Amino acid sequence: PTTNSILFIVFLLIYLSSVLGNGLIIMLVCLDTQLHTPMYFFLSTLSLLDMSYVTTMPQMLVHLLAHSQTISFASCWLQMYVFGALGMTESILFVVMAYDRYVAICYPLRYTVILNWGLCMRLAAGSWICGFFSSLLHTFFTMSLPYCGPNRVNHYLCEGPSVRSLACMDTHFVEMVDLVLSVFVVVTPISLIVASYIGIAKAILKIKSTE
Repeated sequence: PTTNSILFIVFLLIYLSSVLGNGLIIMLVCLDTQLHTPMYFFLSTLSLLDMSYVTTMPQMLVHLLAHSQTISFASCWLQMYVFGALGMTESILFVVMAYDRYVAICYPLRYTVILNWGLCMRLAAGSWICGFFSSLLHTFFTMSLPYCGPNRVNHYLCEGPSVRSLACMDTHFVEMVDLVLSVFVVVTPISLIVASYIGIAKAILKIKSTE
């Protein structure tokens, strides 16, 4: 009980600092007209994602103090879906932010024309839509498995592999679906980000010195 109380205080402070820090960034970007640029727009979107990410923490805080550490099947489904959707959305948003840096450095005079507000809105909305749609597939396949045995998840939240380990059937197909989604939301974004930095490096090397 003493350890749980200490952990409750530590994680509560982390949760509050995360919400406060990201909330201040969003508020500052909204209030300061000088920050109404694509870069700060995407940064505030990232802060909103990070604020949403810590929504899993209140459930953990309750479990640290409560005697019962159970969660309903529906709540577990929702937690897995939201957590996965936010993670996938953030992965795609990193690619969008890398593209923003690439255009700003490689095409500075055309920056505001290429990254107009219409495109920025579509890129941000597309990140959210792709993330939530991808997570829907992952969550649907995981939660549609038959669960007829143990119901104890060895995790502080309902996370895909830990929940799938409780299924009473072969989960090979679902794991393959997860692998394909992982390639889409991890390998592809990293490749695109690296490609953007290679383009930035080439553009910088072409800049002539003052001599």
